[in-house]
Amino acid sequence: MATAMALLPLCATADENLNWVKAKGTVPEAMDRLEAAVEEAGGTVFARIDHAAAAKDLGVELTDAQLLIFGNPKLGTPVMRENMRAGLVLPLRVLAFKDDGSTWFLYQEVVPMLDSVNVDDDVEGIQPIVDALKALTEKASDMPAE
Repeated sequence: MATAMALLPLCATADENLNWVKAKGTVPEAMDRLEAAVEEAGGTVFARIDHAAAAKDLGVELTDAQLLIFGNPKLGTPVMRENMRAGLVLPLRVLAFKDDGSTWFLYQEVVPMLDSVNVDDDVEGIQPIVDALKALTEKASDMPAE
């Protein structure tokens, strides 16, 4: 995070729509908790991508990093019915990675992400997605609430 946070003044625009959640344990442990939280909440995990393993297969070293792609059709479908462009950014994605000895979840803010594909932020059903993403990452962080 030290590396990433040092760059924040240089790229505030890029980072203002990103949420960082510090997580306990290793990247695989944090991602296991996130996957379990998604499933416990009735969501579906579509893919779990191990970026570090893929890089290793190429003979390249990469910090421990995994991406979880997940969603809940009960939440996403109503938004896509209003505007199919939402399907470009749904299902959701959360990156877990190691930075400067700490494990982090990183995800894009839902409303700006939908705005980027011209989905109005007043479309019914967006707020439950925002709330679920925050709750899932906070639960999976296994860190005390601040």
